[in-house]
Amino acid sequence: MDFLNTLQPWHWLIVAFLCLGLEALGAGGFLLGSAAAAFLLAAVLWLLPETGWAWQLVWFAVGSLIFTVAYWKFFRGVNEKSDYPQLNQRAAQLIGRVVVLENDLPGGQGKIQIGDTLWSVKAVGHLEKGCPVIITGAEGMTLLIDRHS
Repeated sequence: MDFLNTLQPWHWLIVAFLCLGLEALGAGGFLLGSAAAAFLLAAVLWLLPETGWAWQLVWFAVGSLIFTVAYWKFFRGVNEKSDYPQLNQRAAQLIGRVVVLENDLPGGQGKIQIGDTLWSVKAVGHLEKGCPVIITGAEGMTLLIDRHS
């Protein structure tokens, strides 16, 4: 318990950097609030060195909670926005593309080759070989196609 009576600002800086290091390993934002609270507590303790250990722990707990909630409420969605929202959605990238059928599609179902991938396709009605089709949508890994005029 004597250690708690001698907490210094640099102790809280170590806690802050440990939290940031653990956050870098993939905590998903949970430790950012604790790191911010530890940095703030180090600054407060530098200005008010006579602060007791019990108050330091209370301020750390409350600060961690406030900063974590603020991160989740205001900043978490910032990194989820992308300039390329369909980057890993290959089927969605193909919507609007026109291709020529290499095989008949009896019953409107079959497979077509686009690039190096063989795709399952679904259409309304029979489509014959050589018919240009447009990709209108996707259901999972199945492309929805329609006759292109």
